[in-house]
Amino acid sequence: MNITGRLTRNAQVTTTPTGREVVNFSIAVNESYKAKDGQRIEQTAYFDCAYWRTAKAASWLQKGLLVELTGQISVRAWLDKEDGKPKAGLNFHTTTIKPLAKSGKNDTNSVQDSIEPNNNKKGKGKDDLPF
Repeated sequence: MNITGRLTRNAQVTTTPTGREVVNFSIAVNESYKAKDGQRIEQTAYFDCAYWRTAKAASWLQKGLLVELTGQISVRAWLDKEDGKPKAGLNFHTTTIKPLAKSGKNDTNSVQDSIEPNNNKKGKGKDDLPF
């Protein structure tokens, strides 16, 4: 499954009790549509994401960056510790991260270079099209 959204906070690296590092971040996915009555409806879904492949990704996963993620979605439910009310959230177990646009702080090209091996580049210029 693919989802596209903007990071709502900078990524953080945490370490499991077994010593494995995981990059945790969250994204907001916006959707809008027109209802039958013509009114524009805007909805936002928030996903807590985990990326296990490399902790280096945390250095460029900054708040505001637009990304396309590939992975699997899961739902979690719990009771709030303060008031005991039931809560729910969406998790996204990320296998691939593709930056799509600048966040204002980072250059997307340098982000893409840090996650793609050089052998994927075919020497095409900026204006070359694949068709």
